[in-house]
Amino acid sequence: MGLVKCCREQVVAVSPDTPAVEVARIMGEKNVGSVVIVTGDNRPTGVITDRDLTIRVMAHEKDPGEVRAGDITTRDVITFRDSMGIYEAIQKMTAEGIRRMPVVDDAGELIGIVTMDDIVRMLGEEMTAIAKNIEKQSPPLQREAPPIPM
Repeated sequence: MGLVKCCREQVVAVSPDTPAVEVARIMGEKNVGSVVIVTGDNRPTGVITDRDLTIRVMAHEKDPGEVRAGDITTRDVITFRDSMGIYEAIQKMTAEGIRRMPVVDDAGELIGIVTMDDIVRMLGEEMTAIAKNIEKQSPPLQREAPPIPM
């Protein structure tokens, strides 16, 4: 199964020149923990998390109105192709120690984002479907009657 099946297509994205205070405001309004930084041609160049805002802006007492998204973004963004398999994505996310990955098409344009939470949720749904199928095809469980008290 490809990532496109479990990625979120509604990606919160901003340009590199967006002020950090606006990034934080957008994250709050959209109830997300990260935004993808995109160029004018919709190619991801980085990711900013709520943690990045805290550590790279607030902890250094920088003015969030003056700092731009491009100044604090996580560089060397790792993206996934929409055709990548779930298990390959899990391995790559684990190896890189990341929880959120932008998903791009063959042209490198942003089409979604996948998080570890999304993958866990999707795998849970798959396991539930498998369990129901097994239960449906298995003989009924023989339950013992409780012992009679004496």
